[in-house]
Order: sequence, then C-alpha cells, then structure tokens
Amino acid sequence: MLTLKRTLLATALSAIAVTAQAQSDITVALQLEPPHLDPTSAAAGAIDSVLYSNVFEGLTRFMADGSVVPGLAESWEISDDGLTYTFTLREGVTFHDGTTMDAEDVKFSLDRILAEDSVNAQKALYSAISAVEVVDPSTVRLTLSEPNGNMLFNLAWGDAVIVAPESIENIKQQPIGTGAFKFVEWVQSDRIELVRNDAYWGTPAVLEAATFKFISDPTAAFAALMAEDIDYFSNFPAPENLPQFEADPRFQVLVGSTEGEVILSTNNKMPPFDNPLVRQAMAHAIDRQAIIDGAMFGYGTPIGTHFPPHNPAYVDLTGQSAFDPDKAKSLLAEAGLADGFETTLYLPPPSYARRGGEIVAAQLAQVGITAQIINVEWAQWLESVFKGKDFGLTIVMHSEPFDIGIYANPEYYFQYDNPNFQAVMATLNSTTDPEVRTQLLKQAQQMIADDYVNGYLFQLAWLPIAKSGLKGIWQNAPTQATDLTAVSWSQ
Repeated sequence: MLTLKRTLLATALSAIAVTAQAQSDITVALQLEPPHLDPTSAAAGAIDSVLYSNVFEGLTRFMADGSVVPGLAESWEISDDGLTYTFTLREGVTFHDGTTMDAEDVKFSLDRILAEDSVNAQKALYSAISAVEVVDPSTVRLTLSEPNGNMLFNLAWGDAVIVAPESIENIKQQPIGTGAFKFVEWVQSDRIELVRNDAYWGTPAVLEAATFKFISDPTAAFAALMAEDIDYFSNFPAPENLPQFEADPRFQVLVGSTEGEVILSTNNKMPPFDNPLVRQAMAHAIDRQAIIDGAMFGYGTPIGTHFPPHNPAYVDLTGQSAFDPDKAKSLLAEAGLADGFETTLYLPPPSYARRGGEIVAAQLAQVGITAQIINVEWAQWLESVFKGKDFGLTIVMHSEPFDIGIYANPEYYFQYDNPNFQAVMATLNSTTDPEVRTQLLKQAQQMIADDYVNGYLFQLAWLPIAKSGLKGIWQNAPTQATDLTAVSWSQ
C-alpha cells in the first residue's frame, strides 16, 4: 500500500511539474488599444506597444537599456564627412508572408517616410535623408543633405521599421513584418493575437504565442491581475494598488523609468496661449508634486523642461516654474486677463491624464483659468488634437526617446515656432562631439523652459506587474514597447 501511495504521489507530482513547464504562451494587458497597426503612419505609441520588435523591425533597434544595436542591418559604414551611411543587410531575412526582405524594401520604406504625401508622425527626423540608393540586394546607401548625429538612433524608432510594398495596402489591419512573432488576429476593443515566427532570421522567441488584451479601466486592471486572467500588465494604471501586489508572492513588481514626459500641452497659436505671459502664469499655477501624489500616488519625477531626468544632459529647471499662485495671478493681470479666461482641456484615457487632469483643472481654477474637461478616446485625441490642432490644453505623455527635437517643428500639434531653437537643433543634428552635443541639449532645454512652451509636469514612472515566474521583461521603457522576444517562463 505504501508503495502504491508513493507511486500515485510521484505520478501526481510529475503531472504538476509537466503542467508548470507546459506554459508557452502569455497574456499581456495594455491600457491603450492601437487605432490601427501601422507604426509608420500614426503618432500613437500604442501601436509600438504591441508591434515594436515583436512584429516589425528597423535597420537598428533599441535594447532594454536604451542602447541602439544592429537590427535588420548587421553593420554600417559612415563616411568621414558624415553624409553617407552604407548599410549591410542581414542575409536570409523574410517577411511573414515568405517574401524576401532586401534593399528594395528598405528603399521603399524610407522613401515612403520622405514622400510629399507622407503621414509619418516623425517625418522631420529623417528630413536630412536626400537619397536612398540600392547598391545591391543586401546593401543600401543613404545620402544626407547635412550630417545628422542622431541618424542611427532615429532609425531605431518604430516610425522607421521596414515594410514591404506587397503588403502595404492592408498594413493597418494585417501587419506583416520580419519580427520574431507573426500577427494572427485583431478583435477590436478586446485583443490582438500573435504567434511565434518559426522562420525568424535571429534567435527565435521562447514563447509560442502572445495575446494582448486592452483594459483601460484601472479597477478592471486590478481585478484581472488578481484573478490571474492576465500574466503581465506592462505599465499598471493604478499605482495605489502596488503595495498589494508587492505583498503577494504570486506577483513581481518592477518599478522603472520611462522616456515619457507628461506635459500640459498648450496650443501656442491659439489666443490667449500665444502670449508667453499667459503660458508662464499657467506654469506657476501648477503644483507638480500634488499632481504626482494625487494622480500617481507618488510615482514620478517632477520636470521643468522636456527632457528625462535620468539623461546625463538633463538640466533641473523646475525652480523656474515653481508653484506660485500669486505670481500666476499677477502675470495674468499683466497679460490683460486679470479676470481669467476659459479654455478646453482634452484628456485621453490613461490614468496620468484623466486623474492628473482633474487636479490640473482645479489648480488652474484657483488663479482664474476655467478649463473645461473633455474626455476623449485615443483615436479622437489623435484626430482632433494631434492632427486637427483644435484644442486649448491637453495632458499627454510623450513616450518617444530623445524627442526634444519636436519643438523645432512649427507644424507639430502645439505649434511652437522659434527660429533660434530650430537653429540649435540643426546644429545639434550636425554635431558628433559629445561635449558640444551636451551643451547644445542644455541650451535647448533652457530655451523651451524660458518660453514656457508647455506645462512640464513629471517624468512617468514605469510600473510593470507580472506573475512571479515570468523572465525577460523590460524593467524600464527606453521606448514604448512590450518586447517579448526574450521573455520566457521559469521552469
């Protein structure tokens, strides 16, 4: 009888072990659903959150530590004058439909970004590219009109992933890339499903399949994690619940940093925001720490300009726009608005915006600025605010790395037009000397702080929560991605 019991126990333990080792898929939760699935034709970081590195790849790519490494280009040479980049492509790379990825696809992708009718959100980053030449099937030559010290970095953005002309017509619904996972299905308002690409050119993914679920409500996010309906929430939207997860052995909480500046974006061409005194008044009406504490439960770092505090070139300019309601009222009076004014405050779904927006509106009201809150979905925000520029104020997180250059584009949605700043950015782009670049970056930060272009609130913390057995997830977010290519379950 004892032998039988031992045999049954061993069989049961073996079955449990097999079950524990059997999980080869993952369910990931994100707060925002992409408006479509083409990262090269929208400003929505939610697209990269699903597809960057997993489905689409560029010539270069970001790693978890923010470094830029070879992607579809295995190597490159840069001419001494900085005007010619010659990329050698990896051999044997195919798109998910079986077609070969070669130099013609690279040319097509980059020419598409630069086309007159391009809707690429970061087209300005690649404007120095004057020609893209196919040398042979595995070699591409880029010619620049002027040196650009950020080009390899810019080519790692999701906006510059390589796509094929054969699949471009349906890319927004049927994305076909070269990555370690293939797109399977998008059930809108619910999930996107991926499956491992067994023909991947590089190190294959360990996971066989991945499902991305979209849970915008923080309460629902908490419930889904606690019920173990999801394995990983890439940036948990309810920081007040973190202590419960930290105390639960089923979960791991990884508090990290992002490249995301949360700002009170201001329409610089709309009266009265075209008056720098009004923008300065708003900056002094804002209590950053109260927003961080109230909306993010203390997770976040105050900023006084559009630059991440963890960057060595960061300048702490928070004191220049310190919370001072009396000064804010005085500046409004000086601007001829002693009685205040009314405006709109558009808030997209993320918690930092919806929760933070309520606090910001209350703070502005204290100095006489009435901000009418308009809650919008992400697609509406992109259409009315980003594209239409039909807004007074909005709160949004800019997740793109090293993106201070957006202030050099007067057509960008907050419509800041300063030729002196544009000249600094042009010099930065043509400079490779690290010390000179650092000084230029510091100068640029000071300029937009001096002009009070936007209300600079805080650097968003990265708050991933995962089941305790999950390995290989990014603790920090150097770009808006949920890279699953090296994720696995512990045995």
